[in-house]
Amino acid sequence: MLEQQNVARLISAYGGTLVNLMVNGEERQEWIEKSSRLPVVQISPRSLCDLELLATGAFSPLTRFMGKADYQRVLNEMRLESGTLFPMPVTLSLDPKVLEGGVEQVVLSDARNNRLAVMQIEEAYEWNADEEAQLVLGTTDPRHPLVAEMKRWGKVYVSGAIKMLELPRYHDFINLRRTPAEVREMLTEMGHENVVAFQTRNPMHRIHEELTKRAAEEVNGSLLIHPVVGMTKPGDVDHFTRVRIYRALVENYYDQKQTLLSLLPLAMRMAGPREAVWHAIIRRNFGATHFIIGRDHAGPGKDSNGKPFYGPYDAQMLLAQHAPEIGVQPVEFKELVYLADAERYEEANKVPEGTKIFTISGTQVREDYLAKGKQLPEWFTRKETSDILQQMYPPREQQGICIWFTGLSGAGKSTTAEILVSMLLERGRQITLLDGDVVRTHLSKGLGFSREDRDANILRIGYVSSEIARHGGLVITAAISPYLSTRTEVRKLVGDERFIEVFVDTPIEVCEERDVKGMYAKARQGIITGFTGVDDPYEPPVNPEITLDTVNFTPEQNAANIVRYLEVNGYLPLATPPMGLSRAN
Repeated sequence: MLEQQNVARLISAYGGTLVNLMVNGEERQEWIEKSSRLPVVQISPRSLCDLELLATGAFSPLTRFMGKADYQRVLNEMRLESGTLFPMPVTLSLDPKVLEGGVEQVVLSDARNNRLAVMQIEEAYEWNADEEAQLVLGTTDPRHPLVAEMKRWGKVYVSGAIKMLELPRYHDFINLRRTPAEVREMLTEMGHENVVAFQTRNPMHRIHEELTKRAAEEVNGSLLIHPVVGMTKPGDVDHFTRVRIYRALVENYYDQKQTLLSLLPLAMRMAGPREAVWHAIIRRNFGATHFIIGRDHAGPGKDSNGKPFYGPYDAQMLLAQHAPEIGVQPVEFKELVYLADAERYEEANKVPEGTKIFTISGTQVREDYLAKGKQLPEWFTRKETSDILQQMYPPREQQGICIWFTGLSGAGKSTTAEILVSMLLERGRQITLLDGDVVRTHLSKGLGFSREDRDANILRIGYVSSEIARHGGLVITAAISPYLSTRTEVRKLVGDERFIEVFVDTPIEVCEERDVKGMYAKARQGIITGFTGVDDPYEPPVNPEITLDTVNFTPEQNAANIVRYLEVNGYLPLATPPMGLSRAN
């Protein structure tokens, strides 16, 4: 148990003077001129979010990307080297080649080469992705969205003093983007000692509205609606749509004198319990004294075996344990149900047995309403929310999807895919087919067959597929895509609800029998190396949406089974399948 004075010291680390890394006036001009002579490093969207929150004090007391001492202690103890509670590593990874020649300073830029900061390279150290994932996320399962991403980060982390030249540039919702100091000032003007913050990465419905209003009343304070608009879970509703909803609700249904909507450019890690504590620390820096926390807070969903990564109350328990030290009290996100006869919401545990109640799950919202183009009921959501969601999310049969064939060379991917294309064109869908061999001739010309080049090839196909699906197209890919982590990264690019993985599960012996080019034979003889299934691994999917048996079923049958899957799941209007085709498998 920490001594009282030590607790006060740690609380002041979050709620005291905020960090500001900006340089101004003549100093800024000097650093701008200096930056023109330094090497430029384009940082990732994740690091861009981290840089902004470091610069404005949202990660206070952290003032830089973590050095090794801070990093190691955060991994193992959830504390900085100083002893201050900080559960998540905030690091900047680089390719070691950037540091060759004894580089002492680099310019950090965004994807458009806007120069944002000059960083002193004071420390560079190697790190281990599996170790970090296990300690921070509690898993190395590639189905966790961050695990797959970490495999592509640079091999070294760097740390050092940062001089900010400017903050990242935005052109959307500019009046809602505020620094911690600006938010704290606005909350102070509201005149309430207590402030309860609400974290969200989803559209708000009437349950959220009711809960946030009750939370503000419970703490007798102001309400900070603080949605994440940086990187969230793959497949989440985009922040443009969500913020339109938040703004409409706050303007029409909340008390303007005690409610503040402000955006948080945070790159989430989906780290469950640890992230819940981190979110509370961040909100403390924005002036919150209370924090609403729900079941499975910051959970990424289910692992490769279909089990949740974290327990439903793990985050609540960990935050409650550390709340006194942070200076933020958790407010539990209580389960509310709608009383049909009374026309109001009530906590589920207070409803008498036999009372008529209405509930809708998130799955029902997606599957039974949005996917079918149906208006959400008014008791569940405001009309403004329903209208915006319907505008942005047409019925599923009009949405884009990616059907991703994976399997060994000779498994039957291209054959089945070509038949499927014809069947779907007959049904009126416009199709883009990205065949692995054709893509290597054009999009990936020049790439070899090392693991790095194979990953680059698959990620290129994945990026093109994600853009086609995002704009409402149906794309079919047929590529070996041998590595599980890379396919998981592609799933993340496309979005889980738009990605249909088809595992063409053909034994290697059968693939070799079908090999008219003799590639397997050459690989067995050592004439060619790095051949998938012979001297380079093929990592089969753990839980694909569809598995095809090409030994006992014909390509036509397998293609018809995929069509049936699309019908059952709403991607195609229901139709009677051709006579004689199997529904098995």
